[in-house]
Amino acid sequence: MRPVRVVFESEIDKAYKELVRIVAEEKSKGIANSDNQRLLKSINYSVENLKRDRQFGDPIPKNLFPKKYVLKHGINNLWDIDLVNHWRMIYTIKGDRIEIVCLILDYISHPDYDKLFGYRKK
Repeated sequence: MRPVRVVFESEIDKAYKELVRIVAEEKSKGIANSDNQRLLKSINYSVENLKRDRQFGDPIPKNLFPKKYVLKHGINNLWDIDLVNHWRMIYTIKGDRIEIVCLILDYISHPDYDKLFGYRKK
């Protein structure tokens, strides 16, 4: 069985590191529970699950792939994971004969997810 490595896309990696910094700052101020802390915990939990099962998320139909992911990353598969407070993590699976890489493309709020995928409120 090939190992699974989870990698954040460069822009998302910056946002993730900023979230880690914010959570550390909150904890240093004695804040024990916040939306940021819950989001970070949910992201970390999902990353650990992806390392065990690359198909931990739900597949997204190809006709819904946002052009920005197709053009930038040349994806042929796309998955999402429900995070805390209706946030979503979006990733693609790439691999070769040696390893499998789950590339985290985004983690976004539900309204931004709906906008990205063209869903409308009814």
